[in-house]
Amino acid sequence: MSEPTTVHGDEPSAASPTGIIDHKELSATAFQRTRMPMVVSDARQPDYPIVLANEAFLNLTGYTGEEVLGRNCRFLQGKGTLPAAVAEIRCAVAENKECTVEILNYKKDGTPFWNQLHISPIFDDDGNLAYHFASQIDMTRFRNIQSLEESEHRLLMEVDHRAKNVLAVVESVVRLTRSDDAARYSASVQNRVQALSRAHVLLAGNGWQDIELRDAIRVQLEPIGSRRMRLNGPRIMVPATIVQPLGLVFHELAVNAAVHGSLSSPQGQLEITWKDRPDGGIALVWHERGGTGQAGTARGFGSIILDAMVEKQLGGNVVREWTSDGMILSLTLPLTFS
Repeated sequence: MSEPTTVHGDEPSAASPTGIIDHKELSATAFQRTRMPMVVSDARQPDYPIVLANEAFLNLTGYTGEEVLGRNCRFLQGKGTLPAAVAEIRCAVAENKECTVEILNYKKDGTPFWNQLHISPIFDDDGNLAYHFASQIDMTRFRNIQSLEESEHRLLMEVDHRAKNVLAVVESVVRLTRSDDAARYSASVQNRVQALSRAHVLLAGNGWQDIELRDAIRVQLEPIGSRRMRLNGPRIMVPATIVQPLGLVFHELAVNAAVHGSLSSPQGQLEITWKDRPDGGIALVWHERGGTGQAGTARGFGSIILDAMVEKQLGGNVVREWTSDGMILSLTLPLTFS
């Protein structure tokens, strides 16, 4: 193989005056005119300098021919280039074998681009390594589209998962709520769905991240609007996956307190305290004082839903104790869920 030269200006004619095709000139013309970026490096010189670079390569990288010729291709690497990709290229070159590697390279102006690099060794007539041929494909747009599609897929999966969780809770609400009066039944279901909606708004406002327990409680107590409540406990983060069913639990407790319990009386008080459990869960005490004495004395619709949410969906436990002036409800919950 003869010593290559860069192709500048007008490309040579592919045919001689006699009409015989000059394959070397045809190859040079094809190399220069192809829309695929290509370079050739000299494997017989130290550090494998570039000796040919076509216009497509210069357009892709933003360099001029003078800035490219004589340099090793590593000048396209930068801070984001993965060492593993570089090692794969180095190994292929050392072993005189072909390789295709997707590597993060950088243009002259510093713009990163994903380069699908293909390298092939070129041997002379005696079987000795003479050159390395390398082609490049800019995969940046494809990568961005692929990343966007993956993000959209993850989002859709998350939305689907959350929708199923909410629908499961709504289904429980509809199934467990009982009343012979259609209007009362409708109102009861609507109030509970509104409680789920408040939890949903809280989650959405926090980017569907974990929520502080205090906020999960407060958002369900706000509709009652009473100042006779005290919340006391450390900062504990609740997994986003359980905020809605847990919100329904606090809704049932708040409604019961307002209708039958301590908050149904002007002298009543409500104190909610919580702490971490050694197993990583939550221990919460809902303490009502000064009520009418009716709180929790009957297992009503709210108690049924509350127990179902805590025990069956959240994997926790509920214990009630009635005192002379109110009720103490102890709630334990794990904070790890499958």
